[in-house]
Formats: sequence, structure tokens, C-alpha cells
Amino acid sequence: MLWMKAFHVIFMVSWFAALFYLPRLFVYHCDVTDDAGHERFVTMERKLYGIGLIAMIGTWVFGIATILAAEPAYLKAVYVDMKWLHPKVLLALLLSGYYGWLKSVIRKFAARANTKSHKFYRLINEVPAVLLVAIVILVIVKPF
Repeated sequence: MLWMKAFHVIFMVSWFAALFYLPRLFVYHCDVTDDAGHERFVTMERKLYGIGLIAMIGTWVFGIATILAAEPAYLKAVYVDMKWLHPKVLLALLLSGYYGWLKSVIRKFAARANTKSHKFYRLINEVPAVLLVAIVILVIVKPF
């Protein structure tokens, strides 16, 4: 079970790297005016999204596997005593939705249909940081 937890954390860290860096690429992409620069950002965004998608899937697979591989007493604790896990899963679902939304942004940039400013993407870049703080507090502090 510790191996599954380790891989869950490894994939999660990788996923967050993509969650942090994709909106930063959008910030810089907003300022690009030449075709070569535009194509370079489109390629970087597409490839980073793919890597992050693999990391997101790995995060979910190893997180769920960790719970399913647990002993029956642990599973009972998940539903009764581990009330912190429920909001953690909810936040992970929100992050998954956010990541899906990032794909729609990538498509808009690729089609040269972006209508948002670099300031918007700077603000959006903070969403995963806030959720990461909340998730870490839930897992480590277990406030419930």
C-alpha cells in the first residue's frame, strides 16, 4: 500500500507542475504576435497538457487503488472516521474539471480565438495553488 501512496504523490506532484505551468504559458502566449512564436506556444501547451493528463490519470488511479487495496477496517474508517477524505476528493474533482477547462483554453489559443488578457491568466494561475493548500491541510492536519 505504501508503494501505491508513493506513486499517488509522484503523479500528483507531476500533475500540479502542469496545473501551475499551463496558465503561465497562456500569460506569455497572450503577448505573442508572430506566427512562429504562436506555433511554438501551441506545441508547448499541447504537449504539456498531454503529460499533465497522464499525471492526472495516474493520480486518480493510484489514489483509488490505495483506498481499494486497504484492509476492511481501513475502508470502514474512510467512510466513518476519515471525513477529511471527502472534501479532498471533491477538491480533486474540481481540479480535474479545471484541467479540462484548460484544454478548452488551449484549443482557443490554437485557433487564435483567445479573448482573455494576460491578467486573467495570471489570476487563473492561482486556482491550483489555493486548492493545493486546502488539499495538503486536509491530508496532513485532518481538521474534521
